[in-house]
Amino acid sequence: MPEPRRLAIVGYGRMGKLIEQLAPEFGFAVALKLDEFNNAAYEGITAENFRGIDVAVDFSIPAAVVENAERIAALKVNLVVGATGWLEHLERVKCTVERNGVGLVWSPNYSIGVNAFLRVVAEAARLMAGEPQYGAWAYEIHHAAKKDAPSGTLLKLVDEMKRAGYGRAIDVSSNRAGMHPGTHEIGFDSSADTITLRHTARSREGFARGALKAAQWVVGKRGFHEFADIVFA
Repeated sequence: MPEPRRLAIVGYGRMGKLIEQLAPEFGFAVALKLDEFNNAAYEGITAENFRGIDVAVDFSIPAAVVENAERIAALKVNLVVGATGWLEHLERVKCTVERNGVGLVWSPNYSIGVNAFLRVVAEAARLMAGEPQYGAWAYEIHHAAKKDAPSGTLLKLVDEMKRAGYGRAIDVSSNRAGMHPGTHEIGFDSSADTITLRHTARSREGFARGALKAAQWVVGKRGFHEFADIVFA
C-alpha cells in the first residue's frame, strides 16, 4: 500500500476541519495545519514546516490568499485555493505560479454539482442571448459568516453568462443569514414565462471532496488551472 501524500491545510476553520476528516479517503495525511493562532503574520509558512509537503489547500480568508500563495509557491509546494473574494489579484497569483514553476488549482466553488451547474447556466444564457424579451437575474444566499457578497460562485456564474453571449443587464443580489450552506439561482423572465435554474448545497461536504479531488490532481503538475476545466476532463 503506498504511503499517503502529505497535505497542509491553510485556514483551519469549518472547511479545514472537514478536509482533515475526509483527507484519508483521498490518500492524504494531514501533516500541517495553519490558522490565525500560528500563521497570523504568515510565520507558519516556513521551509521547515513545508518540508515534504506534497500540496497545500487554502481555505483561509480573502485578505490572506495572495500572500499565502506567494510564500507557499516560493517553497515549491503546489496549491489548491478555495477561499474567494481575492480575484482582483488573480493576475498577480498567476505570475507567482509561473515564476516559481508550481501548480495551482483555483475555483470559487469545488462542488461537482456547481461545476456542472456552471455549464448548464452558460448553455441557457447562450440560448437566451438572442431573445430580448427575456430579462435575467442572479441570486444567492449563504450563511451569515461568509465574508464576501456576492459570492465568488455567483460572480463566476454571471461571468459565464456574459461569456456565452448574454449581453443584456443581469440583476445580481445576495443574502446572508443563519447557517445556510449556499443556494445559487439564475433566472430568465418574460411576459410569457419564467425559467429558473437553481443549485442548493445540503452541506459543505461536496466542497471539501472537490477540493481534495483537485489536490490529488495537482500533485506533480505545473501551471494555473481552474477546477471547472479539469473536473470533467
